[in-house]
Amino acid sequence: MNIQLRPVETLCNLAFLSFFSACKTEHNKSMDMGNQHPSISRLQEIQKEVKSIEQQVIGFSGLSDDKNYKKLERFLTKQLFEIDSVDTEGKGDIQQARKRAAQETERLLKELEQNANHPHRIEIQNIFKEAQSLVKEKIVPFYSGGNCVADEFEEGVQDIILRLTHVKTGGKISLRKARYHTLTKICAVQEIIEDCVKKQPSLPLSEDAHPSVAKINSVMCEVNKARGTLIALLMGVDTNETCRHLSCVLSGLIADLDALDVCGRTEIRNYRREVVEDINKLLKYLDLEEEADSTYAFDLGQNHSILKIEKVLKRMREIKNELLQAQTPPELYLSSKTELQGLIGQLDEVSLEKNPCIREARRRAVIEVQTLITYVDLKEALEKRKAFACEEHPSHKAVWNVLGHLSEIQGEVLSFDGNRTDKNYIRLEELLTKQLLALDAVDPQGEERCKAARKQAVKLAQNTLSYLDLKSDGWEY
Repeated sequence: MNIQLRPVETLCNLAFLSFFSACKTEHNKSMDMGNQHPSISRLQEIQKEVKSIEQQVIGFSGLSDDKNYKKLERFLTKQLFEIDSVDTEGKGDIQQARKRAAQETERLLKELEQNANHPHRIEIQNIFKEAQSLVKEKIVPFYSGGNCVADEFEEGVQDIILRLTHVKTGGKISLRKARYHTLTKICAVQEIIEDCVKKQPSLPLSEDAHPSVAKINSVMCEVNKARGTLIALLMGVDTNETCRHLSCVLSGLIADLDALDVCGRTEIRNYRREVVEDINKLLKYLDLEEEADSTYAFDLGQNHSILKIEKVLKRMREIKNELLQAQTPPELYLSSKTELQGLIGQLDEVSLEKNPCIREARRRAVIEVQTLITYVDLKEALEKRKAFACEEHPSHKAVWNVLGHLSEIQGEVLSFDGNRTDKNYIRLEELLTKQLLALDAVDPQGEERCKAARKQAVKLAQNTLSYLDLKSDGWEY
């Protein structure tokens, strides 16, 4: 007898079978895990432990003599020994699992070593050593009773900061963090010195004004000593002090000031407030070491100011492409220049956040936009010259001929997107050098207009060469 199932019964049966199949699959998985070979389970445990420190290895920004480097190296080496001690019993699947676990651990060991010994990491460290020498020579004597901070310090530290901003990181987290840590330390020292030299408190008051003034004066002397200690700590030139101890000392000074009775005297209260503000500024610098790790401040790709700069550059490139591809570019000259000038204004409003890398990014963006404006200006001038052709001095005409060539080369430079090993880079560099030689060969014959025109043309060629270098130097945030 054939039994015909109704649609609802059929669906119920299908659902039950599906549920039963799923339960069976889970049961089989549980059985498999329960029956898994102990050696496989041990290898999985080791791999999990290795995986737990992977991000620490990738982000390691120190050197091979750092405590954290040795700690990570010891941990990974220990895991390798653990992997090697796992008995495979001659089974192929266990041998393969052990091999994979060893390869992953060795990969992290190699990554750790490469981070600590990367040529650009060594470059950062060598620049930092120069900063240390500068601090020892110019700043330590100042806090030991010297008269003033020499101008050479300001010039030297600016040069060091600029060189650090140009160290290439290639997007590596470890290099970005190393550069960021080093820059923030040196910039902090620069700020502390500037604040000390240029923004001394408007007081101290005479100790005759009130008994509490003597205590505030005494605290202020301690704060000045703490500045020197902080600089030495940041630059690693004092191994007898720690950030934790200095933080306790400064916090204690604030507590002493808070406990003072100023008897409602406004001038004394203001004096105390200034000294407290000085102490809080110094405390802020003690948190620099953790800032990059806790806030990803080293990753400028998501920085608000950098995003604004990138937005300007994106629009600049759109305008550039419109100009270079237009059938009748003269129609775009006026509107393009107006918008480009507006982009310069937007860049002027970008907050630098006391970050030299953001300052460098803005400087480069300004050069990008200004170069395009110069290109439009020259194109416009060449178009006008065609429309009003007239007799002119041969030397002046020779300069204009060179400017015509420079205009074409400049268009190619604007489109260039490569590095200094590219054949096209070498070709453009040779073409620009050739135009400089052509200008050098022009004899103004006493013509002032020709002298001025040649001078401007030489400047344009040199700026275009510099712009080509800037585009091809591989710099990044």
